[in-house]
Amino acid sequence: MRVKDKPFGVFGGSYLPESLMPTVLKLKKAYYEAKDDPEFNYELKTLLQKYSGRQTPLYLAKNLTEIVGGAKIYLKREDLNHTGSHKINNVLGQLLLAKRMGFTKVMAETGAGQHGVATATGAALFSMECTVFMGKEDIERQRLNVKRMRLLGAKVVEVTSGSMTLKDATNEAIRSWSACAQDTFYCIGSVVGPSPYPEMVQHFQSVIGRECKAQYLEEEGKHPKAIVACVGGGSNAAGIFDSYIIEEDVELFGAEAGGEGLNTSFHGAAINKGRIGVIQGMKTYVLQDEAGNIQPAYSISAGLDYPGVGPLHAKLHESGRACYEAITDDEAKNAFLVLTKAEGIIPALESAHALALGMKVAKRYEREDGIVVLLSGRGDKDVDRI
Repeated sequence: MRVKDKPFGVFGGSYLPESLMPTVLKLKKAYYEAKDDPEFNYELKTLLQKYSGRQTPLYLAKNLTEIVGGAKIYLKREDLNHTGSHKINNVLGQLLLAKRMGFTKVMAETGAGQHGVATATGAALFSMECTVFMGKEDIERQRLNVKRMRLLGAKVVEVTSGSMTLKDATNEAIRSWSACAQDTFYCIGSVVGPSPYPEMVQHFQSVIGRECKAQYLEEEGKHPKAIVACVGGGSNAAGIFDSYIIEEDVELFGAEAGGEGLNTSFHGAAINKGRIGVIQGMKTYVLQDEAGNIQPAYSISAGLDYPGVGPLHAKLHESGRACYEAITDDEAKNAFLVLTKAEGIIPALESAHALALGMKVAKRYEREDGIVVLLSGRGDKDVDRI
């Protein structure tokens, strides 16, 4: 078993009640043993290929490139995964681990609903009892995904505290986990929470970056100039960045939720406007007031209105390896419509943030260059928001 104690430097860690420490230590041991087990990895690879439908395409968006100008824009199509987003990569890994550890019950939190749908799907596949915590506000704006979860057999628990969004759903899930950790596996959906969740989710999502790197090399014979992905907690970005962090000639860009603008209090830009603090079991950048109280986040995109960010992104920001820029609601909606009409692809609003930033980044390069924008999910759930 190989365990890296501080994969994110001063960020990350396990800031939890004493009662949960044995649970996360047991999980860490089980995860690192499974990670190096060929049989576990073969079973996961088979599920990703035969059940989820990997590998996902790397698509040259010629029409969008002509409209934007500058570098060629490639799209990594995680929206074509089974269940419609990158979330299924991580869920299949975590639930396979849960099965290996002997769990028959699983719980999760969700914002946009894509992680909830993926968890409910995995639970059905592995015959597990499933409970999903979701804020009342998100239930209202993501009704399609709530219906999908219930059809798959999951119990959806409505959270009515705080801003009734992802942060509050996660708080309630952690409280519930404290009482049921002995028989229930907590499947966290992003690169957030106490160790080992951030490194574990990054690992299960790293398949995106490995595929993209090989596909782009085959297509262009070199690396792209830049990789662009949206960042709430940041699991899709962590997945595609994973293979490129060592490639210093490739620029990494994360699109944060700029909401109604960084000069207002209505945004979710934890890196651009937050400070270092502790949230939900980890040290990272957090939106907070002068007294250290966590401030509510806002975004038109349910998956991005989270007041913190995964510790990997805090580390990449501190080191200057990645650049995080804010995209407003209006910029994301415009990118949503441009891609839909230009390429016949309807992106999730989360992905539309990455696309809007990608359209800016592409203009900084020449036509012989190329960039990759990660489409983390499809936009069926968001058409009523446009």
